[in-house]
Amino acid sequence: MSQELKETNELIEQRIHKIRDLKDKGIDPYPIRFFPDSYAANLIEAYSQKPTGPETKFILGGRLHSKRVMGKASFAHLKDKSGVIQLYATRDDLGEDSYSLFKTLDLGDIIGVEGYLFQTQKGETTLHLTAVTLLAKCIRPLPVVKEKDGVIYDAFADVEQRYRMRYVDLVVNDHVRDTFVTRSKIVSEIRSFLTSEGFLEVETPMMQPIAGGAAAKPFHTHHNALDMQLFLRIAPELYLKRLIVGGLDRVFELNRNFRNEGISTKHNPEFTMLELYMAFGDMEKMLVLTEKLITYVTQKICGTLKIPYGKDMVDLSAPWKRVKYVDIIKEYTGIDFSLVKSVEDAKAKASEIKVEVSNCGTIWKVADEVFSEKVEPNLIQPVFVTDYPKELSPLAKSNPNNPNYVERFEPYIVGREIGNAFSELNDPFDQKERFEEQVKQREAGDEEAFMMDEDYIRALEYGMPPTGGLGIGIDRLVMLLTNSHSIRDTILFPLMRPE
Repeated sequence: MSQELKETNELIEQRIHKIRDLKDKGIDPYPIRFFPDSYAANLIEAYSQKPTGPETKFILGGRLHSKRVMGKASFAHLKDKSGVIQLYATRDDLGEDSYSLFKTLDLGDIIGVEGYLFQTQKGETTLHLTAVTLLAKCIRPLPVVKEKDGVIYDAFADVEQRYRMRYVDLVVNDHVRDTFVTRSKIVSEIRSFLTSEGFLEVETPMMQPIAGGAAAKPFHTHHNALDMQLFLRIAPELYLKRLIVGGLDRVFELNRNFRNEGISTKHNPEFTMLELYMAFGDMEKMLVLTEKLITYVTQKICGTLKIPYGKDMVDLSAPWKRVKYVDIIKEYTGIDFSLVKSVEDAKAKASEIKVEVSNCGTIWKVADEVFSEKVEPNLIQPVFVTDYPKELSPLAKSNPNNPNYVERFEPYIVGREIGNAFSELNDPFDQKERFEEQVKQREAGDEEAFMMDEDYIRALEYGMPPTGGLGIGIDRLVMLLTNSHSIRDTILFPLMRPE
């Protein structure tokens, strides 16, 4: 056993012993209720505007952040969701029993306090305690976060442990808490924007008999009562478009999706997407809407459209650049895939630029690998990549000027795909042919190819108006707007291997 672990276990035992002592004295270390009436930051701000005296009492609840015992008087700090406030405790004001309790408190203990405000000689707004209550004992000692010469040193720096024990991460790292507060605000602003644009928020099934709407490997589950295999949703697309058929002309869903794929700084098996569909829309309308939505949310959250991301300054001001898929691959690699005639030729060209494509069975699968490795990392400033090959877009309408390509775009920012949008395919005959081609690819071993969805074909046979569809990765958008460099930093509880 390491010395550090031994010392931790000793501290845990000491704190458990304190709990026993309290219970022996008839004190409940986990009382049933306590009702604060104020927050730390609000009190400090209000007192700076209009000081109050001993006759005005306030009640706060939070964690003990620091403590300095000096005989009959002590200073401490309490931290709640708003910030930190200094506490001043004396034996004369609290009484012998309460002051003894105060002295035995440990850092991290959740306490309730009552008192009045005053200002110390150093000018710090402080709560002079008249009562203190232990609300929950912090049995396990918290990591200590220290600051020296303006630099914060985080004792809880192991990234895996931070993700695994997010509850501790949130307690000791304010910037982590700020990220998730910002995430909530981003989602709220998205809802506000779309509602103002006439969209209706809906919910679609998370367990589906057919995994559709995206090229991805699904998770399987089994419904016992119905004795049927189900899939966790990889996308809500086909259900949302059924609603367009049904006459709900503008719908959106902020949805959890599940894809049985690898984990990286850009991928988590469980993630959040915004998907929306607009009847009588198309790719061009989706492009305008995407630009408008992201700039609106960015301005609301950041107060500017020029935001830092790592070493780059990203300018989200409209209009964003747009470029065709084959053109941007050619720009960065010199390969024009529109002229490639065979998959062998495509693989040879990919090999020349050191891209591994041995598992790719078609020209455009090769092109997509080349795009991912050689093009995507360079797309720092916002850009719409348009006119994707038909093979890679089985749910998008063909370009009337060149049916080998479809009306589709993906927005890229800071080297990552942020979303995906089409002029949606509403021809049931064309859709069935494309599903059949996907089924062939699936039977040939492509686990991410689409399955046949006969009911969706039936829905299209009732008629779906020309429609524009858009998906935006919420986790990746949060990464952008919070300057986070791993998707796990934007997900409260990312999937982890068992300890």
